[in-house]
Amino acid sequence: MVDSSPQTRKSVLDRYFRITERGSTVSREVRGGIVTFVTVAYIVVLNPLILGSSSPNDASAKKDVLGHILTVPQVAATTALVAGVMTILFGLIANYPFAIAAGLGINTLLAVTIAPQVTWPEAMGLVVVDGLIILLLVATGFRTAVFNAVPASLKAAIAVGIGLFIALVGLVDAGFVRRIPDSAHTTVPVGLGIDGSIASAPTAVFVFGLLLTSVLVARKVRGAILISVVTSTILSIIVESVFHAGPSHGTNPYGWNLGYPALPDKIAGLPDLSLVGDISFGAWTRLPALAAAMLVFTLVLANFFDAMGTMTGLGKEADLTDKDGNLPGIGKALAVEGVGAVAGGLGSASSNTVFVDSASGIAEGARTGLANVITGALFLAAMFFSPLYQVIPVEAAAPALVVVGAMMMTQIREIDLTDFTTSLPAFLTIVVMPFTYSIANGIGAGFISYVAMRVATGRVRQVHPLMWIVSVAFVVYFVAKPLSAAFA
Repeated sequence: MVDSSPQTRKSVLDRYFRITERGSTVSREVRGGIVTFVTVAYIVVLNPLILGSSSPNDASAKKDVLGHILTVPQVAATTALVAGVMTILFGLIANYPFAIAAGLGINTLLAVTIAPQVTWPEAMGLVVVDGLIILLLVATGFRTAVFNAVPASLKAAIAVGIGLFIALVGLVDAGFVRRIPDSAHTTVPVGLGIDGSIASAPTAVFVFGLLLTSVLVARKVRGAILISVVTSTILSIIVESVFHAGPSHGTNPYGWNLGYPALPDKIAGLPDLSLVGDISFGAWTRLPALAAAMLVFTLVLANFFDAMGTMTGLGKEADLTDKDGNLPGIGKALAVEGVGAVAGGLGSASSNTVFVDSASGIAEGARTGLANVITGALFLAAMFFSPLYQVIPVEAAAPALVVVGAMMMTQIREIDLTDFTTSLPAFLTIVVMPFTYSIANGIGAGFISYVAMRVATGRVRQVHPLMWIVSVAFVVYFVAKPLSAAFA
């Protein structure tokens, strides 16, 4: 007779996810999964704004070559669906607390560069091809081999760079750091708040949340980030009811950037999943074969190294890597992440990849795939309850990104800064990520400079053969756009 007592069930759960072995508890995993979702839920709002349009008549509508658009509700539903399924799958198979969702950067590439040349179904077909190539590289062991060939100093630099990157994302999303329009009066690209001041109520809420999160983390309060997000959201609702800042919509600098802190008119609704499976491989006949191949190559390289860099940084932050900075079982993790690209294309949600914002859940104690199961379940629920979670403004979640970025900075102690041939590539990796808003760009700059410095100082034998291959690929990646234009 099978013992189905709670203790037995807990033991099965513990053994499957290795919760105790990794120094965690079920409550920490649940809490971490919730925090990760709260931090990354903005993607269900942001991805539709990047890929979708409200009407083909809008001046900013993202039209394909035939003038067609993806509607915002459609993209929101598929974004949540694919993120939910892939995040749960990653947790069950890879057993790491790394959420998967539509990758920022690739979705912009689709909307701005690829879709105007092909139809939307054809653009998503290219994403599916990208994912299949990634899976082939995993199956042959090439992707894992590259992951393991990266020097420890660069792996640490990737973690630090990601920390700065997500901190900058949080600061910009909250309006604490803002872009300054080109002007004859200044050459400064960014500035503090509005005209050098914290002049908006939403940004003031962010500052409050940042201070609260920092104090709670410093005092080692359990659930610090979740407490801060919930408290800041409640404060946001109160502040909005008093000051009526309204949503930003890209035109109101005093408004809420993403998410609006007001009680919704309705709590739930049925999702529109009509985009699922709406793909085509006609791009290979609509475009010259070489031009289509260059588009796929760009997608592959961005996917390949964004995921590798993110998993390296998250793994080190969670103390799950070995002495060489490698993640045990990385092959399975990379394979599932590759499936995310295929699934994203099939769902017309853009390529799905590991999300760096998962660091917030890791900071809450998440160490296993159980946290992912919680995050994924909340993504699936978000398909039906989008009006409810949209109440959380990004200004309430952004403090978690800044605090986690500060935590990830500690990895810099593992870089030998006394050797310039090591410190320069590390430095370029760290600064290029936030300055170009791209993890892949930072990794490329680091790889190329690492090889160049080793060659210039007569230490060619220290360069792993795969580093040569990848560095050459990055050179091609950085000049992909003019090459595509030349052969179009």
